[in-house]
Amino acid sequence: MASLYYRAIPGNFIIIGKQPDGDSVRFIADEPERFDDLKRAYRIRPSRDGSVQLRFEAIDTPEISFGTGQPLGREARDQLLELIGFENIEFTGNQVEASDPEMVPGTILSQAAETNGRPVSYVLLAEDAERFEDDWVRVDEALLRRTLNVRQLESGAAYYTVYTSTPKSHRQLFREVASEARADNRGVWAEDTTAEFVLEDRDDIGPGGQLILPKLFRRGTDYLKARDNGFRGNLTEWLVENSQGSRNENDRVVINDRMEVSLSDLVLQRNRRVVFQADLLELTFVEK
Repeated sequence: MASLYYRAIPGNFIIIGKQPDGDSVRFIADEPERFDDLKRAYRIRPSRDGSVQLRFEAIDTPEISFGTGQPLGREARDQLLELIGFENIEFTGNQVEASDPEMVPGTILSQAAETNGRPVSYVLLAEDAERFEDDWVRVDEALLRRTLNVRQLESGAAYYTVYTSTPKSHRQLFREVASEARADNRGVWAEDTTAEFVLEDRDDIGPGGQLILPKLFRRGTDYLKARDNGFRGNLTEWLVENSQGSRNENDRVVINDRMEVSLSDLVLQRNRRVVFQADLLELTFVEK
């Protein structure tokens, strides 16, 4: 059973010279040695300014920089930066050139870094972070509801995307929040076409195309690259072919907390269309 205790790490969010998106921003810890307590801490590699890239726990927002990007990606990013408290932001492409203020204080709650070295985090603004008496904090529902993770999810800026490393009680809360957002057609849920979509070229799922679950978008983008390089087959066949090695694209997925399958088992090719055969709120991805 996943622990409910997380390492509290205070510091500052920074975006100048960076490329934030709706579920990831750079963070400079006040005491970087606190990262040493996290699982897979050896993967964390701060940049020269001391910042690390975060991965927000339990949510996934439409992509901005991966492939050609997705619909609503920039909207999700802009909402997150506003929630954090950044104003007067100037961009060159997707990179921030100026912001007011330059940094915003906050606290992250984390247990581990993921395979790319990003601390998987619940994210709190300074005014929402208690003066924790202990370095390891029990994350209950009241604390969870103060996180930016929940705020992005409840507005519909983010998709519900949880892993087996996420405590079950946390998954249940996030699922409830996402279910309400979906019922009200907020944000991504008003445009989501994951259940059935066309995947013939990048424009089909690009910024002016269909909006699908970001994880599936990333797999679909890599599949289209492979097809450009000579792969002959559909998305399901490509997932199966890429089930081995250091980069396994065919994620393991638990359905409704009961049955474990491969992502390829949920993807059906029906003529021109791809059909995704599961409710997005019933998925739990197996942490790699």
